[in-house]
Amino acid sequence: MYASFFGLQQAPFTIAPDPRFLFMSERHREALAHLLYGVQGGGGFVLLTGEIGAGKTTVCRCFLEQVPAGCRVAYIFNPKLSVIELLQSVCDEFGAAVPAGPQPASIKTLVDALNANLLASHALGNNSLLIIDEAQHLSTELLEQLRLLTNLETSQRKLLQIILIGQPELRGMLASPGMEQLAQRVIARYHLGALSAAETAAYVSHRLAVAGLAGANPFDAAALRRIHALSGGVPRRINLLCDRALLGAFAEGRAQLGRRIVDRAAGEVFGSDRAGRLATQRTRGVALTGVAGVALASVALVAAALGGLFGWQARAPGSALVPAQAAVASAVDVAAAPDAASAAGPEPQAAGGASPAAASAAAAALPAAPPLFNDGADWARLPRDPAKALAELAGLWQADLPADTGCARAERAGLGCWRSTAGSLPLIDRLDRPVLIALADAAGREAHVRLLGLSPQGAVLASGDRQWTMPAALLAARWRGEVTTFWRMPAGYVQVLAPGARGPAVAALAAGLARVAGLPGAPSGDRYDAALLQQVAAFQLAQGLKPDGLAGPTTFMMLNRALGLDEPRLSRE
Repeated sequence: MYASFFGLQQAPFTIAPDPRFLFMSERHREALAHLLYGVQGGGGFVLLTGEIGAGKTTVCRCFLEQVPAGCRVAYIFNPKLSVIELLQSVCDEFGAAVPAGPQPASIKTLVDALNANLLASHALGNNSLLIIDEAQHLSTELLEQLRLLTNLETSQRKLLQIILIGQPELRGMLASPGMEQLAQRVIARYHLGALSAAETAAYVSHRLAVAGLAGANPFDAAALRRIHALSGGVPRRINLLCDRALLGAFAEGRAQLGRRIVDRAAGEVFGSDRAGRLATQRTRGVALTGVAGVALASVALVAAALGGLFGWQARAPGSALVPAQAAVASAVDVAAAPDAASAAGPEPQAAGGASPAAASAAAAALPAAPPLFNDGADWARLPRDPAKALAELAGLWQADLPADTGCARAERAGLGCWRSTAGSLPLIDRLDRPVLIALADAAGREAHVRLLGLSPQGAVLASGDRQWTMPAALLAARWRGEVTTFWRMPAGYVQVLAPGARGPAVAALAAGLARVAGLPGAPSGDRYDAALLQQVAAFQLAQGLKPDGLAGPTTFMMLNRALGLDEPRLSRE
């Protein structure tokens, strides 16, 4: 109805799974990487969870298109079955020959037939993969039967790999005491969180472009921020909200949409009460990862060459390259002055008269050897409230962040709040700043601590005024991969900078890259053109980031460090 009014060739926000509108955020790519890793894991379970409408089906569709050759796939989309029905469905999907008889096939008959089929496939060099969607509907009895299917094996490997895809409650099901044996067979886990504010804006722009938009985005910046707040960053909600907002604007004859139209559309789509709750909801994704990062030697060589060409060098020669992680919001104004010291501006004074530089030094002034973490007594002392721990982390940036506000208030202090659900020690080492990490015990109970430093003995953790050294082996068992940190944003930064963007944040980016490269003068333009795209990609490659040419939080963090801007750093022994 409204497509031609906005210069579109078709409706951009249909909830039908049209592959032309596929948008893979960083989180979706991380989830896809976990599924692809699981196929090569040699058996066991891979777990993918996410809220309704978060894009699990999108990830699964991409995964099925990239399944390696020689991998047979069985897909169960309705797991509300009995054990016999489930086994029959799996046998049908794999084409297993079940002996006919006067009586219905028993569990043993079906399992024997499936085992013979998997052995024959294995002899031909094939792998067998079972995908179960909506797995939160699986009963305890079905989960136990699936666990027993992973016992089908040869002397070298498991014969069946199982991927469970479901809503968040699936994680709770597997964390229950009766599911411990199955939980121990999960080789990779990923929780698909919602889109960040920047990703939400990119998602909306992407769908409009695919639908044929040639002019300006009809949603202004305030409308995009409101869409993220009201939808919680869930793609399906974004589609519903944007579709109704465009219809409302069309009815009023308005070519530009602001916050008012979006709020009214939310009341119609979600209901007034629900829209109010969604506006304050904070969506948090968790990844339980067992996947190690892979250093690409060829990329390292290219990065070294580009680093020599442009004057950009990674922090530590020979250190592993770490892919750029998911983005939430943004960076530091590096265009204000010709050198790093003046670019940071006068040092603001903290309440006690200390500057951020002094705070950084204080944060790094750790004891020579903090005591080893006691997984019993010390675990009991760790805070369970992530907001309180985040407020302690913000204190290192001299930012007053009340314990009940989370990241929402960080921008008032000129800070971006960056989160990833696939953190790693190499990534933290490269970003070189204190972070907040989420730990979990065997029962799934969470604790939140600051990671202040790295040493040969492990990671230096802190809570309140207490500090410990947690050995790497224990950290690997307790850390779920979730990491949060801050960084100083440049003026005018709203979302990830991409070609076509304009404004002071783009000028800051260009000036910062020029200073790091030692180029004379400073660029006067504030447009993200093809030349700047190439410079950003080269800088990212030299720093071990994904060279996509898009300037997001991790790119600015590395640039801030290269410029020597005043931000807290990790302590190292």
